[in-house]
Amino acid sequence: MCGRLNTTFDSGVKKLYTRLKINKVIDRPIDRRFVKAADTVSIVRNVGEQRRVENAMWWLLLDQTENDFKPSRFTSFNTRFDKLNTPQSAGYQAYRSARCIIAVKGFGETEFVDKKPVHYFDMQAESGGLILGGLYRTWQHNKTGEIKLSCSVITLPAHEKLKHIHSKAMPLILPQNLSLIDKWLDPQCDELDQFEHLLHPRLPQSLIAHQIDRPMTHQPISLPQTIPYD
Repeated sequence: MCGRLNTTFDSGVKKLYTRLKINKVIDRPIDRRFVKAADTVSIVRNVGEQRRVENAMWWLLLDQTENDFKPSRFTSFNTRFDKLNTPQSAGYQAYRSARCIIAVKGFGETEFVDKKPVHYFDMQAESGGLILGGLYRTWQHNKTGEIKLSCSVITLPAHEKLKHIHSKAMPLILPQNLSLIDKWLDPQCDELDQFEHLLHPRLPQSLIAHQIDRPMTHQPISLPQTIPYD
């Protein structure tokens, strides 16, 4: 998965937020068609008895600057599924106690050939929104005391239905099963075997995909195609 999210806060995504039983909106959800890696994105996480909406930098590892934080030199806006159980990896501890979700309208992919982009695709939920499985970390500045959240999206191997769009990876799209979401967001839930089935390529929802000229201008250059759920 490349670093693009569509966080348009339309009626379908709003309904999705309502279903998530959120108790506290710390930050208003980001409403943008084009969010790139290291931008701010809205995450949903559990803190004690509260389920919160908060903003986080879409880059899991941060470095402290004089008065703020910046993305680490280590690329970490995505966390590969096969690193989740690797001790010392960036997402190892977060996968055990700091899981989050990112509610989006869709996401973007780019296919590269010889390190050059050959096409861009935009994919959206056929209806409503998508719930992406993610991880977060909390950082406190030594000088200012500022608290900063960061996050990443968990990525899986490419799904067979998506390989013509992006041949290497896809984001973890969680089923919209509220019982499962409750467990995923519960920081005390450490029975990770129950999440194993999620770490395999799957489309729990149908997607609408179309090719675009480039992410910034976002002009369709192909007819939309439906990619059915599994």
